[in-house]
This record gives sequence, structure tokens and C-alpha cells, in this order.
Amino acid sequence: MSTPLATLYSFRRCPYAMRARLALRYAGVALHTVEVSLKAKPAEMLALSPKGTVPVLEVAGRVLEQSLEIMHWALDQHDPQNWRLQGDPEAQAQMAALIEDNDQVFKLHLNRYKYAERYPEAPMEHYRAQGEAFLAKLDGLLQERRYLLAEHPSLADMALLPFVRQFAHVDREWFAQTPYTALQQWLHHLLESELFMAVMQPQAASSKRQA
Repeated sequence: MSTPLATLYSFRRCPYAMRARLALRYAGVALHTVEVSLKAKPAEMLALSPKGTVPVLEVAGRVLEQSLEIMHWALDQHDPQNWRLQGDPEAQAQMAALIEDNDQVFKLHLNRYKYAERYPEAPMEHYRAQGEAFLAKLDGLLQERRYLLAEHPSLADMALLPFVRQFAHVDREWFAQTPYTALQQWLHHLLESELFMAVMQPQAASSKRQA
């Protein structure tokens, strides 16, 4: 279905921007993507969203500033594979809980693991172990099926993917030797997918400074 042309302010490696791009691409939203230079954020983005973080979506006079809000807006336009698991309230509740756990707890451990030198009160391995509990939970879900909550990708898979990717890439050798083989396969499969590779194509950065 056709949707109005939207402008997305993004940063290629930001996990929040990444998941917004995944949903927008999947939904077939006509999109103009502006790759933001974090050292010189474009004035037009700051005028729309003074908080200055990506992603920011402008569409039909509306501004969306949160990645999950952007994902849900995209799925409102088109959701051919039923990423939102409509018709399965139990799975939808589980999906919401997983995303909240990722955003509120796992992301905290991820930040401390990735930037352990900023948190010298504990060794890196301590922060990794805290985050690893979430990996084990995901691996348990993937023992039952190819994707987290269904036999097809859902919003949970795509909302969590960029963060699991980031955690795994802090120490790839460590992740490769973990017992989480189902999670490893899930991650590899999604990172090699046409959808993910498409949203990771480099964009020329916009570096216009605020007037």
C-alpha cells in the first residue's frame, strides 16, 4: 500500500535507529533517510526534535521521536507478515515484556559491558554476566522455534536484534563459544537477511549545524 513520503533522521550504527529502519523498510514506507553526523547534527532535525537523538521521523506534519513509536507507525501502514502477532494476545503480552526487558534492563548491562572502562567499580566480565542472563532467556525461546515468539519474524525479533548484535560484537570470540547455539543461529540468520543488509547500506551524512 502507498504511504506518504517520510523523512527519517538516522545514524547507521545506532541500535534504536536500526530497528526503526527495519520496520520502515519492511512496511514499504517511501522514505528519505538523512544520515546524521552526531558531531554536527542538522539544524532541521533539531528544529523538529530538540532532544537531538536519533531516530526522528517526520511524516505528513507529524514528528515521531521514539524508535518503538516509529516501528508501530510503520506497521500501521503495512504488516504483511503480522509482526505484531495480531490474534494472539498471549504472544503480544510476551512480546511487550521482552521489549521492555531489553530496553530497560538489558540495554543497561550492554552499555556497561561495552564501555566497561567507564564503570571501573566492577570488571567487564561482571557486566557481561548480567547481560548474559537475557541471552540465555532468548536462547530458551529459540529452542522451540526459529524466531522468538512465532514461526515468522515478529516485532520482538526486530526490536531486539540490534541490541543482541551489539552485545555479541563486543567480544565475538566469547559469543561464538557460548552454549547459546540457537541464539547464534537466529542472529546469523537475521544479520544475513536481505532486510537487514538493506537497512545497513551507508548513507551520506548530513552535517548542517544548527543556525
